[in-house]
Amino acid sequence: METGDMRCRPELVAQLKAGGRLVVLGAGESGAGAALLGKQKGYEVFVSDKGEVAARYKDVLTKTGIQWEENGHSVERILEADLCVKSPGIPDTVPLVEQLRQKGIPVLSEIEFASWFTNAILVGITGSNGKTTTAMLTYHLLKEGGLDVGLAGNIGDSFARVVATEKHAYYVLEISSFQLDGICCFRPDIAVITNITEDHLDRYGYQMENYIRAKLRIAENQRPTDHLVYDLDDPILAERIKAEQIPSRLWPGSLDKPLQAGASLKGNEIKISTDNETMKMKTDSVALEGRHNLKNTMAAATVARLLGIRKESIRQSVATFQGAPHRLEKVLKIHHVQYINDSKATNVNATYFALDSMSTPTVWIVGGIDKGNDYKPLMPLVREKVKAIICLGLDNSKIVEAFGNAVDLVVETYAMSEAVKVAYKIAERGDTVLLSPACASFDLFKNYEDRGDQFKACVKSL
Repeated sequence: METGDMRCRPELVAQLKAGGRLVVLGAGESGAGAALLGKQKGYEVFVSDKGEVAARYKDVLTKTGIQWEENGHSVERILEADLCVKSPGIPDTVPLVEQLRQKGIPVLSEIEFASWFTNAILVGITGSNGKTTTAMLTYHLLKEGGLDVGLAGNIGDSFARVVATEKHAYYVLEISSFQLDGICCFRPDIAVITNITEDHLDRYGYQMENYIRAKLRIAENQRPTDHLVYDLDDPILAERIKAEQIPSRLWPGSLDKPLQAGASLKGNEIKISTDNETMKMKTDSVALEGRHNLKNTMAAATVARLLGIRKESIRQSVATFQGAPHRLEKVLKIHHVQYINDSKATNVNATYFALDSMSTPTVWIVGGIDKGNDYKPLMPLVREKVKAIICLGLDNSKIVEAFGNAVDLVVETYAMSEAVKVAYKIAERGDTVLLSPACASFDLFKNYEDRGDQFKACVKSL
């Protein structure tokens, strides 16, 4: 595999599967999982992290007899690898990764590596927004429908760890664009793309085309017998899937267009048509709120039907599903004010869905690390629904500039406790306080979960 050549080459994969020296860069969930699987499959494994390795991963690596290092890389040893599995958090532009590729050492993602060691049916789900909810709901539908299924990837345990420690006939995988950047032969039997909107442009040279190509890679190795489920209402997907000549069977979903095959909406009824079989269910039976969650439900139900889950089982499971934490999660109602945690909204499109689903005057907590955001699409919703904005970030200038003239009150804060206290003072009976940051969390928090957990703790302390 030459530098930058990520095409599928089965003969090379067969050679690499035979064993050898495996270097894993990054010792988080993805790296630790790849190391465990590599050790199990007979590789000589070495794990290297430029930062400090978390205690729980040190423990796992040490107990398993895997050699590891932290706070820096032993470059000479790393460049002796036969194969490198890289954490999705490490950009391709890092000098060490470029050195590996210049030496002709394949640098792959953990989902690619894990896929070599399972014959299970794979459902791969990606998208800028909704992929966690869709993955969780798909897993719920398949599990309740009686299938032996595991859930992994960008959610919970890494795919490699689950392949190493469990054995399932089916896997539902949430997959990020960063994970797809490092595939060569990875091929899901069913791929789902929920949508493609601006996100992570800082990682893709601020070129939307690079990001779009990364997302579409989920389908690049699919065969005519495989399936691709996607949102026809998404303008990028509608245009690109038509133009790309993807070989797999296409199952579009739409809230606006009637469809002969796929998932569509008529009035208050969802219709899912697959292989001359049609099922219907009422929208008011869907547990998740908001139009975007109708799309997520339609995608998950389409997958379930393609895998033969009974209609009645799908209807029951959709009605009982509990949504993902940090995604439009109702925390508490205090003095008739509803507090909602949507910390997982780390881009503008996710926040658009959140604001669109608000039906009461909203105090909006927003901000963090801007990833090249364009806030203009939010302006109509902000004017219509938002009574006050609370900025929460080290640099709030772009948000203040975007919305300063759109609402009467904009307050800057630099800690979650401060933001929640200000919201409590501003909000009146019947209002909603919504944390939906539209930004990454790393300026003030460890990650979006930490941000959401702090929000919930501060609300509960009111």
